[in-house]
Amino acid sequence: QVQLVESGGGLVQAGGSLGLSCATSGLTFSDCAMGWFRQTPGNQRELVAAISRGGSPYYPDSAQGRFTISRDNAKKTVYLQMNSLKPEDTAIYYCAASLVSWWSRVSTTALEYNHWGQGTQVTVSS
Repeated sequence: QVQLVESGGGLVQAGGSLGLSCATSGLTFSDCAMGWFRQTPGNQRELVAAISRGGSPYYPDSAQGRFTISRDNAKKTVYLQMNSLKPEDTAIYYCAASLVSWWSRVSTTALEYNHWGQGTQVTVSS
């Protein structure tokens, strides 16, 4: 059974930092590109960071320069470090796994992801 379990969410003041972790099991982690998405009520899930099997990151403009994604294949875990947080970063954050063949492929849309975690709440107060 595939499981993705996020941790590290919480409440932080604007300008602060927060680190999220996503521990996986039941899948071959090294065969997966990984991603972090976020979602607010009434909106679609939005990609905030993605990383290829080989460790190449991708960030949309909203996260560029503030968020850092990394992975530890030995621990089967993906991380998201968020700095300079803003109130508009408030959302439920989800990690996701995308089975890909290419070592350098980054999956940037939700449809490309096969497995999802349950989400962790991040709240940024002003």
